[in-house]
Amino acid sequence: MTFYLLDEQDRTNLKKWWKWLDDNRGDRAHLRRANSPDDILLSPSFFHFLQEMPARWSNGQGISLPDAAMVAAVLAHVTNDVDIPFAKSLASHKEGSSTPVMSELRFQQLQKSQTPEEFFRRLCRAITMLKGNVNILDLAESILLWLREHRTAPARTPNRRLAVRWATEYYSTIKD
Repeated sequence: MTFYLLDEQDRTNLKKWWKWLDDNRGDRAHLRRANSPDDILLSPSFFHFLQEMPARWSNGQGISLPDAAMVAAVLAHVTNDVDIPFAKSLASHKEGSSTPVMSELRFQQLQKSQTPEEFFRRLCRAITMLKGNVNILDLAESILLWLREHRTAPARTPNRRLAVRWATEYYSTIKD
């Protein structure tokens, strides 16, 4: 149930930029040290990100600068791109255990984040729990959708809401 806030060019450029971080560890480290997405708005690392992304990421006509900063800052924490959707990864079993990587309580707290800063911190914690193994495109879509819902309102149709999508993926994985 992907919502496609990212077009094909966005997806290609995000992956290219994310791979570029492997060769530019100083930029990755700078992005990882941010306590909030606002911390990186004036950094050279973020400006490189904007240069790599299509114009709608920086011209105010599509994705806002704070939203782009959130995506860049969070994706810098990912060390391995996987195919499993983000919420499913959180529900996958810990190695040698039958408990999920992220407990139901923490998952619910992530879903109920009240501010972008709180959401950012909880996402970074979730990526740490996953040992950096995250689907970067699914995560970027999720961040942008959460930010949109935070600013406006969740979609009227429940199956178009991020919380419903994540809950479906998380709880269907726990049952397996």
